[in-house]
Amino acid sequence: MPIYEYACPKCRKIFNFLSRRINPDRLPVCPKCGNKKMVKELSRFAMIKGAPEPAAPGMGEADDMPMPNFDDPRVQKVMNEMERDMGSMDENNPRHIAHMMKKMKEIMPSGSVPKELDVAIKRLEQGEDPEKIEADMGDVLGDWMGGPEGGKGGGYTQESGLYDY
Repeated sequence: MPIYEYACPKCRKIFNFLSRRINPDRLPVCPKCGNKKMVKELSRFAMIKGAPEPAAPGMGEADDMPMPNFDDPRVQKVMNEMERDMGSMDENNPRHIAHMMKKMKEIMPSGSVPKELDVAIKRLEQGEDPEKIEADMGDVLGDWMGGPEGGKGGGYTQESGLYDY
């Protein structure tokens, strides 16, 4: 049974939810404030070096999203830098967001990142409001920074409990 992390934008907490299903059909409700608009978080994970990643059932090669080579020492270095930088990131500073997006882009395989992302990064580096960029360009920023509320880097605290989902 998988454990998923969801952030509550209202109480600024991240909760762990134990799911009875691999792909739940609904979002969990915040255990603290009852908010129904939780944001799914990208969880940290461990991989065994050299072990092949199992393919999801029914997923063909053409449907697979390119992923970084986590065994590459350069990728590991960038991941460590990103983890360190997330602790001091100011979600209200567009330049901080641009910095993190550039780091994420660095580890992604060539051609797997939309070209529009470079334009968004340049605009963020110039201090432009991310909401204005999204209004102009659509959801180019997507979930790169942990969702619309800034996710783990945005002043959220991790709750230690495990909740049913």
